[in-house]
Amino acid sequence: MPNILDIRRRIRSVVNTRQITKAMKVVSAAKLRRAQDRALAARPYAQMLTNVLKSLVARTEIYDPETGEPKHPLLARRAEKNILLIVVTGDKGLAGAFSANITKAASRFLESKEGKNVDIEAIGRKGRDFLRRRYPAAPVQTRSLAENEESLETQPEAGARAGAIQITGEHVGVLGKLEFTQARALAENVIGRYQREEIDAVYVVFNEFKSVIAQRLIVEQVLPIEQIGAQAVRLAEEMTEEEKKRARDAAISAGVGMRSSEPPGEDAAAQFGTAQVDYIYEQAPEELFRALLPKYVAIQIFRALLESVAAEHAARMTAMDSATSNATDMIDSLTLVMNRARQAKITKEIIEIVSGAAAM
Repeated sequence: MPNILDIRRRIRSVVNTRQITKAMKVVSAAKLRRAQDRALAARPYAQMLTNVLKSLVARTEIYDPETGEPKHPLLARRAEKNILLIVVTGDKGLAGAFSANITKAASRFLESKEGKNVDIEAIGRKGRDFLRRRYPAAPVQTRSLAENEESLETQPEAGARAGAIQITGEHVGVLGKLEFTQARALAENVIGRYQREEIDAVYVVFNEFKSVIAQRLIVEQVLPIEQIGAQAVRLAEEMTEEEKKRARDAAISAGVGMRSSEPPGEDAAAQFGTAQVDYIYEQAPEELFRALLPKYVAIQIFRALLESVAAEHAARMTAMDSATSNATDMIDSLTLVMNRARQAKITKEIIEIVSGAAAM
């Protein structure tokens, strides 16, 4: 039978752990609300930009009528020999299998592209550490894309590679204070490399967030642009029913709404691209289209980062809720063991007293 004092120490330790996990759950819930609001706030701009581009596509020729080649380099399709993969994970742990699932999806994608050159942009400490242990960094280091000193971009020399799969960029600490300027800097770097034909396709793997119970892990093609306003999803993994149930319970106990971050139906912005109106543009439609298409790519990357931040907070809130419940169960179990040990000790002492009295 275990010592009662040792059991009491374990109970105190688990109680302290439960207080920590409960506090972390409350913090994650508060951060999740803010992340949801930011994702919702970014929707109108992205929706309007998408529909303006749709309107321009309907009013200008984006393909050469003689050759059939696209007039904008971001629409050009080439055989995939050199690929860029953007892996978006978290900077911190205690979020369940959030980052592990993303790195597994990235590994499956890399296996499917065997025999091709793949450059990796790692966003988040967890993904960076995972990829560092498996793949080398590009040989030449250049500028930082973020204000954070830990965010480092590397760019290989022409023809110089550290391996078929190499890390060309590391961005740690970006997601904690995410700004559009950081996504735009990354997009400009990616677009420049694509236009110089250093890479033939760009993919991003991240956790797409619609609501607490509506998330999926996807690999989305960013470049070349196939269809404006439509996601080019290459791999997708939905949440299981058990994961949805845990997330729902955690959201209810934390008071977090389970609203979807999808825009509510068609509004004036959604009707812009389909309205049968001959809009008068200040610049030529071709010029506007060429200027707005890079912004569309930047918005796609920014959306992936925003939704990944919200999904990470949701995963951490769920993980801390499960840890709090497990700690409560462990406290109940240890309390039962302690009561049994104390009862056994009392019974033993009574038996010794009765036996001594009977012997006199």
